[in-house]
Amino acid sequence: MSKYKLIINLKTYKESTGKKAIKIAKICKELEKEAKKRSVEIILCPQVTDIKDIKQLKVNSYAQHIDNIEYGANTGYILPEAIKDAGAIGTLISHSEHQLPLKEIEARIKKAKSIGLKTCVCARDDKRAKEVSKFKPDFIAVEPKEFIGTDISISTAKPQLIEKSVKAVGKITLLVGAGVKTTQDVKKAVELGSYGILVASGVVKVKNIRKAILELIQGFD
Repeated sequence: MSKYKLIINLKTYKESTGKKAIKIAKICKELEKEAKKRSVEIILCPQVTDIKDIKQLKVNSYAQHIDNIEYGANTGYILPEAIKDAGAIGTLISHSEHQLPLKEIEARIKKAKSIGLKTCVCARDDKRAKEVSKFKPDFIAVEPKEFIGTDISISTAKPQLIEKSVKAVGKITLLVGAGVKTTQDVKKAVELGSYGILVASGVVKVKNIRKAILELIQGFD
């Protein structure tokens, strides 16, 4: 099992939809050996329509969201079992762009665990991370909303938040995100106690995606 996680959220960007998602997945596959040298697991979070194709490339993926539903009449909702059948090994829960109340977060964690899906819950700060930690997800990713999609990294702008979050989550693995783009950003996050990062635009919306992913991987040295 890899020590660190590099989770790349493909969101619904034009640059990471359909064939372009597959292109990113192929790059991740090419960099798999380099990642393993540093005990890093690369995980993609594609749109549900791209999960099966990414699975065929033998690249691990998480769904961007699941709903707390069972088989039945639930038009428009995302069935966790369908996500697993498509090839996802886990799911994000309560991303800042799809936030959920605590009760709903707990229900989705329980549902995911019951069918063998990993869970990565997003939290805006250490306080929220502590609240979520009692539900025992596999990972908690702390992302201050004000830095998401910007050039301001949590590692440099709010290093104290990483330290506070490490304490807040206890034994649960902490990931961090928001503005993380460089090798140094990753190194700093790891030094402060993070075991991985959650990124999106810093990979998806750059000209050289391979270079961007490699830079992040190298931060785990």
